[in-house]
Amino acid sequence: MPHNHTNNLQSDEELLNTYQISGDSRCAGLLLQRYTLLLLGVGMKYLKDKAQAQDAVQQVFLKALTHMRHEDIRNFKGWLYILMRNHCFQLLRDSSKWVDDSALAYVPQQDGDSKEELMWQEYTLEQLSVALQELNTEQKITIELFYLRKQSYKQITDATGYSFEQVKSYIQNGKRNLKTILIKKLTANRS
Repeated sequence: MPHNHTNNLQSDEELLNTYQISGDSRCAGLLLQRYTLLLLGVGMKYLKDKAQAQDAVQQVFLKALTHMRHEDIRNFKGWLYILMRNHCFQLLRDSSKWVDDSALAYVPQQDGDSKEELMWQEYTLEQLSVALQELNTEQKITIELFYLRKQSYKQITDATGYSFEQVKSYIQNGKRNLKTILIKKLTANRS
């Protein structure tokens, strides 16, 4: 019993390190348990359904267990948050494939927006999401944190451990690479 109490006092980094070295699943369990409510909150934010959010938390726990033993994780909480958020985005993308065109009738249109233009915008957003996955890990993470989560360079350096110069470079190169990928995809598919 004292061993468990000691584990509860350990930092995320200590528990993660112990798990990565020894494979002690109790350390992984304690680490994941600390963030159950955070993950549930993220799931509720994106999925808007408690049962789906709870299922997503379980699925992310399984993903985390398979990846956290071998990945270089500098900020466990941030890493887990991004894993959960991306999982929710994937669930939403997968479920949106089943929505037919009639859903567009409920989207308020601005002057000049046609059904075709709205579908084109939705397609462009989907392609952006796909293109983002083609970036290298550093560029993808920094682009997501800067543009999607509206974090400052300072917040990104704190969350990732990258230097200010690295963050700036990853964002600039990632943006350029995204543009190149998107232009290729969109010109190929629009014609």
